[in-house]
Amino acid sequence: MATKIQKIGVIGAGQMGNGIAHVCAIAGKDVFLSDLSQEQLDNGFATIQKNLDRQARKGRITEKQVSDAMGRIKLNTTYDDFTDCDIIIEAASENEDVKKEIIKQVCEIIPPHTIFASNTSSISITRLGAQSDRPGKFVGMHFMNPVPMMALVELIRGIATDEPTYSAVRELTLELNKKPVNAEDFPAFIVNRILLPMINEAVYTLYEGVGSVEAIDSAMRMGANHPMGPLQLADFIGLDTCLAIMHVLHDGLADTKYRPCPLLVKYVEAGWLGQKSGRGFYDYSGETPVPTR
Repeated sequence: MATKIQKIGVIGAGQMGNGIAHVCAIAGKDVFLSDLSQEQLDNGFATIQKNLDRQARKGRITEKQVSDAMGRIKLNTTYDDFTDCDIIIEAASENEDVKKEIIKQVCEIIPPHTIFASNTSSISITRLGAQSDRPGKFVGMHFMNPVPMMALVELIRGIATDEPTYSAVRELTLELNKKPVNAEDFPAFIVNRILLPMINEAVYTLYEGVGSVEAIDSAMRMGANHPMGPLQLADFIGLDTCLAIMHVLHDGLADTKYRPCPLLVKYVEAGWLGQKSGRGFYDYSGETPVPTR
């Protein structure tokens, strides 16, 4: 029988981490949210409050559910609260060295029964699990962005992940009102293996002058019925994250079709990372986003 998960540690209060904390808290779980600075924690906590309030205004949840959920979240700039958690979900930036360091530090203080899940969108679960003291209890749990809105969670077994761990995490996914889909431990898993090369190709289309930002996004919205154009979506994801995933695909699969577009590299080098930096393929400084090319 799968382990019942009630106490959840979440590492990272950014876009993904605060979304994961949000869905865990609204599902009645005790959440311990950790980040490097109090400012990042406060910003993440404020985002959770704002998103829960929006759900309440739309009638999806009650005001009591909002206050109960907020009351279940505890903030800490250390990992001290993780010592009796049933699962830790790591949602730090998509950087393998950063993730490996976190895994080593956290595994020193959590008890043997605790499952460790990574929300990585592209990095090998087997490789990350090998950095831990519990590869059998290490699993990939890739939520989609924005977490409160998106139904899918990709579940990824590393080569050592045991069946009780996978079953427990699958059960938790269902309790969070999400739909689990099994993905094998290949670079970028399912969604990003398909999505990021499409975004990269859209950047190449811009780079080669086939169409402007507006033309490319409009064409894909109207011609392929995508709710968001690929360049707009890249800005939403973060161009640094897009580039990191393309590097994982290119390095891991050694196929030139995954070569990151030089224009994507240039934007990241310029610090034009999309919505979070105020500028990417669109400029977000005004009321309405304006294409930068």
